[in-house]
Amino acid sequence: MPTMADVARSAGVSVATVSHVLNGTRPVLPHTRQAVLDAVDALGYTPNTLARSLVTSRTRSIGLAVSAISNPYFTEILQGVEAAALEAGYSLLITDPHDDPVHERKVVQLLHERRVDGMIVAPSADPHALVDYLTRHAVPTVFLDRVLTGDEGAAGGPEGFDGPDQVCAENVEPMARLVGHLTALGHRRIGLVAGLPGLSTTTERIAGYRQALTSAGLPDDEDLVVSGNSESSGAERATATLLARPEPPTALVTANNAMTIGALRALRRQGLAVPDDIALCCFDDFAWADLFSPRLTAVAQPSREIGARAVQVLLDRLARPGRPARTVRLPCAFVHRTSCGCPEEPIRELGREGARDDGAGPVPDGPGGRAASTARSTLSQKGTI
Repeated sequence: MPTMADVARSAGVSVATVSHVLNGTRPVLPHTRQAVLDAVDALGYTPNTLARSLVTSRTRSIGLAVSAISNPYFTEILQGVEAAALEAGYSLLITDPHDDPVHERKVVQLLHERRVDGMIVAPSADPHALVDYLTRHAVPTVFLDRVLTGDEGAAGGPEGFDGPDQVCAENVEPMARLVGHLTALGHRRIGLVAGLPGLSTTTERIAGYRQALTSAGLPDDEDLVVSGNSESSGAERATATLLARPEPPTALVTANNAMTIGALRALRRQGLAVPDDIALCCFDDFAWADLFSPRLTAVAQPSREIGARAVQVLLDRLARPGRPARTVRLPCAFVHRTSCGCPEEPIRELGREGARDDGAGPVPDGPGGRAASTARSTLSQKGTI
């Protein structure tokens, strides 16, 4: 097996120069750097990362703890993390906390024991034990997608450690815009299938929903908000509950992609067509949303960018460990299709700069138009489920 000394002899440089090229520890002249890389390639040299970690106290590895990796949203985040980490010369150790606080604490400790340089974690709904561990050990960490809401802070940590950095999408404004689109179409009773209680994404999306109702002068009816626990089966039950209300909603908003599937299943079971009987919009776009009939109007999160940005923020933390913690929020896009009840038109993805949707098509006659009035008629005939 070739050694670093072999590479140095082949390239006509010192072992120290080879080390600087491979580890990026000092600027090297371009032609010298290329000679070293050519020698590495010709000899098939593989750096001894274990030996290097003993010298530098760095493993050039990142621990990633994300639940529901099979969910397309988190899969795309993972792709963003992996691409950015690989480009920076880092490997990934991936684990699934299963959204369980006890298991979450265990897997994070296991990653820490593997001597990862830092972690990227999508915290559970009860991250107190997680935050306590990360704080006590001053582990460089970026929280992904879900953020701390205030009472889980990093008090009691070592001097110079003020908590994890955070990277997530905007939630309040995009949800308000989605619901506002429905109120502009005349809907007055809009049901929300909300996410798992305790998650910041759930809290913020409910806040956006209520903000839109207030802006439209509509009452905040608690009976129209039911938790789907961020999963398909929970959303199916939540949708059935909403449809059974004495005054059921004429439009439905689901707070993530998995719950959209459950809601569609419940609507099909009740024999309701979207958007003729009830309008449907979802927070979270996904690859096949445009293949549904009707095509799903949705908020699209920049999932890959979230993953890539989390890596960038973590690497910045490793380079500047004393800087204050920060939270980065990325804008979403409103993708206007037809499940909201608007007429068929070419696919338009509006910008991520918070622009209002001024081209949603004409507002139907009456409160909610055909979808709203048909839903009232159909659901009132069915009564309770």
